[in-house]
Amino acid sequence: MPATEFTGLVSTLIVLLLVATGVALITRRLRIPYVVGLVLAGLAITKQALPQSVGLNSDVILNLFLPILIFEAAINTDISRLRSTIKPIALLAGPGVLLSSVITAVLLQSWLDLAWITAAAVGVILTITDTVSVIVAFRGIPVPARLTTIVEGESLFNDGIALVLLSLITTIHRQGSFSLSEGIEQMVIAFVGGGALGVGLGYLCVGLFRQLDDALSNILLTVAVSLGTFQIGQALGVSSAIAVVIAGLVIGNLGFRGTSASTRVTLLNFWEYAGFGVNTFIFLLVGIEVEPRILMQTIPAALLSVVAYQIGRILTIYPLLFLLRFFDRPLPFRWQHVLIAGNVKGSLSMALALSLPLTLPNRPEVIPLVFSTVLVSLVGQGVSLPWLVKRLNLSKPSATRQRMEALRLTMITAKAAQEELQHLLQFGSLPKSLHEELFASYQARIAASERELRDLYNQRMADGLDQEGSPWEKHSDLDSTLRRLYLAEKGAINDALRQGLLSEEATQAYLQVLDEKLLSLRDD
Repeated sequence: MPATEFTGLVSTLIVLLLVATGVALITRRLRIPYVVGLVLAGLAITKQALPQSVGLNSDVILNLFLPILIFEAAINTDISRLRSTIKPIALLAGPGVLLSSVITAVLLQSWLDLAWITAAAVGVILTITDTVSVIVAFRGIPVPARLTTIVEGESLFNDGIALVLLSLITTIHRQGSFSLSEGIEQMVIAFVGGGALGVGLGYLCVGLFRQLDDALSNILLTVAVSLGTFQIGQALGVSSAIAVVIAGLVIGNLGFRGTSASTRVTLLNFWEYAGFGVNTFIFLLVGIEVEPRILMQTIPAALLSVVAYQIGRILTIYPLLFLLRFFDRPLPFRWQHVLIAGNVKGSLSMALALSLPLTLPNRPEVIPLVFSTVLVSLVGQGVSLPWLVKRLNLSKPSATRQRMEALRLTMITAKAAQEELQHLLQFGSLPKSLHEELFASYQARIAASERELRDLYNQRMADGLDQEGSPWEKHSDLDSTLRRLYLAEKGAINDALRQGLLSEEATQAYLQVLDEKLLSLRDD
């Protein structure tokens, strides 16, 4: 790259960072979603106004930005909560993506007169949900943790499934034929191979974590694993997105356990900043890429596209989650409304549109259509979603529960500080006298919090008994604790089965009891 081009690129980067900072200040004052403000700011910026012209590049988004976003979400996902919600997530990210894509494709072909192969590709592209906008809507509003886990979990896996479906559609277009057996074989290889690759590289990274406890080295390692897993997956022909998800889950839930508290905080802060930075540039570039003139011309078709994918979402969410009640805890209707209203489109849809084969019928019309649809979705649904979530009043935390959470916060932070003190003492970075003094002060905070928390639990149990009901069934905070305990028991049994310490006959009845207990717990 010539020096003048590089200088122009750096200048453009500085301008975009300043714009993003201004957008953050304005959106906070106006109380609108940050990503919506970024898109609108991008619309106001012309490529000619920047020191060097920039735009969305599908290769950059798919090979750099997407692995970063997926890995950042995966390492922050608690696998114990993911396991407790795996059935609704599997329904929504598996049959849900396929069914919604088919319905959307049929409607688009009928309303916009697209070729069937093109309608199928656009149907898959518009099935992917942008989780960032949904999670932003949850901030500052009490939302059940299980709903948040379902939203994040669905997004983690539906990206990978959508990428596999789109790859299958592209293969059909290029070959001009379709074999059901070949399609099933390709999907099985993609998912099984991607999962195996993620597990292998994830555990390899965990082993290296145990050899290192240096935050900077671990940051470099996680960046290499996230990007490298995606590239290896593409080279092997398996699902790269699924591989990155699994690797991130393994590292986030196993690799971080062997590191000090300060190293974990540094790693999580780095990945939080990486995800925030990537989303900032993506949404700014979304606005810059869409030309206002073309946007005005395609708005009618974009509105039809929004209606089409929302109909697909409605005809998917309600029936599938109705079936869920037969083998798992049902989801409240208010939660289902959020899953439909939160069906916001984002940058990945635009990147996939740019990656469509040049020979695909109607491709020149489809790309501006997808761009406009994403923009309408981000602005329309993105602005209305926080209002809707607030109006649905999904959660009503009591004063007692808020106090219990504050006490848990004190205990968690104090124990983390004690772990770091032990680490500093072990490596000779702290005098023993100072270690004992600081350790005792944190222990006093823990003891005081434990006493008050015990009294609150006893009071709530007494209140439940006074009402002639089991306290463990009446209070969702106790249900949350029980859920973690039951899942820990199941995990121990499964480990023992894998090691040959127990037989399936001996554990089958107990596992069934645990499953019944989990199903009886209230949603938190």
